[in-house]
Amino acid sequence: MEEIKNPSGTSLLVPSVQELAKQNLKTVPQRYIQFQHQDMVLVSQVPDSILQIPVIDMQSLLSEESGSSELDKLHLACKEWGFFQLINHGVSPSLVEKVKLEMKEFFSLPMSEKKKLWQRPQHMEGFGQAFVVSEDQKLDWADLFFMTVLPKQLRMPHLFPNLPLPFRRTLELYSKELQNLAKVLVEKMGKALKMEETEMRELFEDGIQSMRMNYYPPCPQPEKVIGLTPHSDGGALTILLQVSEVEGLQLRKDGMWIPIKPLPDAFIVNIGDMLEIISNGIYRSVEHRAIVNSEKERISVATFHSSKHDGVLGPAASLITEKTPARFQRIEVKGFLANLFARKLDGKSYLDTLRI
Repeated sequence: MEEIKNPSGTSLLVPSVQELAKQNLKTVPQRYIQFQHQDMVLVSQVPDSILQIPVIDMQSLLSEESGSSELDKLHLACKEWGFFQLINHGVSPSLVEKVKLEMKEFFSLPMSEKKKLWQRPQHMEGFGQAFVVSEDQKLDWADLFFMTVLPKQLRMPHLFPNLPLPFRRTLELYSKELQNLAKVLVEKMGKALKMEETEMRELFEDGIQSMRMNYYPPCPQPEKVIGLTPHSDGGALTILLQVSEVEGLQLRKDGMWIPIKPLPDAFIVNIGDMLEIISNGIYRSVEHRAIVNSEKERISVATFHSSKHDGVLGPAASLITEKTPARFQRIEVKGFLANLFARKLDGKSYLDTLRI
């Protein structure tokens, strides 16, 4: 069996921000100072109710009585917002609590243990930062741990098998649950888009799943740094679990940054570039960013779902008509991912290169 090349690219190795933050700095090192992210208004003057992202109830979505009205809500959320909170998602609360607890322990590992799981020059996966393409590039105020989880043959042999137990077993279960959840969600989206019934299923059969665990340490000058540079996600669907209570995620809408207040026991789900392409621009991947806090750490884990590695990405055939011609080029998934990981994060600039 030929070796499958891992889909993630490379990133330059940079120091650990978590270790840096332990030095009780009074000021932030120059390489992390990024004033350009302050150019947009933060929503604070507007009444809350208007600017909360939509909430979708998974049980209603699956029920015979309320399914069609919840499907309309889902469709609207994906078109208008590109983000929603998912409640009653069916993933066991005790599993979610285990993930949160063990992930906090994982980031608390001593540096000597983390070094074994650190990024290598030839791969982006492991502890480190992603999308660092030059030595003078400004850095985010965060450490991450990134890895491809599914299909299993794409896993890095030095990462997943070497995760500490019981964390490894917990992630194995969590990964399976989220894969099932993502499949149901994209099939429902396919239905809402009135795509051919099997199209979504075939695209995501044996799809790629990767996880990005984010650690944002407290920062002495939070207004001068960014935790996560504004960007849209490259995959199809992202399911985010907020591990700590601290807010930090913001999305861009109507020229403003809107803070997301996570509901208890909810996942935050967002549309990625791949789904914008598949839906021929009906659904939108939306720019988002993370800000940091002066007192508290923030931890979250994003699970990304992409279509299968050997597939071709393009607008769904059933959505292309004379009235609605294709708005994006077709590209092999391998090529799409290779190009994505070769760039630094910059809004929706990558998706823009594929527009017709």
